[in-house]
Amino acid sequence: MNAEPMCLAIVEDNSMLIENLRLLLQGEPEVESVVAFASAEALLQAQPRINLLLADIDLPGISGIELIGLVKTRQAWVNCLAYTVCDDVETVFAAIQAGACGYLLKSSTPRELIEALRELHAGGAPMSPSVARKVMLQFQQLSRPATSAPSPELSRREHEVLLGLRRGQTYKEIAGQLNIGHATVTSHVKNIYEKVQAGGRDEALRKARQRGWL
Repeated sequence: MNAEPMCLAIVEDNSMLIENLRLLLQGEPEVESVVAFASAEALLQAQPRINLLLADIDLPGISGIELIGLVKTRQAWVNCLAYTVCDDVETVFAAIQAGACGYLLKSSTPRELIEALRELHAGGAPMSPSVARKVMLQFQQLSRPATSAPSPELSRREHEVLLGLRRGQTYKEIAGQLNIGHATVTSHVKNIYEKVQAGGRDEALRKARQRGWL
């Protein structure tokens, strides 16, 4: 177990939530200090001495994912926990790739948050159960051989983009792999969503499988 006390920074643009979190965490015996910021820019300017970062994803200006990447680049020893309402696999993977070692949904109880921070500080990787299940299912899908063939209803490029979505790749990663622009990927994804009448990635993949496209 890590004997070093927790020096925690919270980055959250909801002022009421910030105060609630500050009051909650300041009462924990292993927490030495808690500083809070309403934006990533404010934390980066202040450069506080911390070893834990609790960051919202959807922040004004620099996003929580970008913030985690910047903090890990500058202070590699800081353990970062994404604390958000976003539970889509693409966002989870992006946060992990940026350097997050934990991913907790805001629907978690105060006790679950405290335990997650303790686990993170001790070298673990806490994750909300529903998020962990989605990640596992995504890896299971990635391990299956890609035996599907393009559908007559999809263009060859749309099918390649669809396979990228199934692999959990970001639009940027798909664009790089296929050597096309980000805007082109966005256009293909929009076409795919329209063809399957889906409002998001998970729904599009589910309906694509039902049609035998994957």
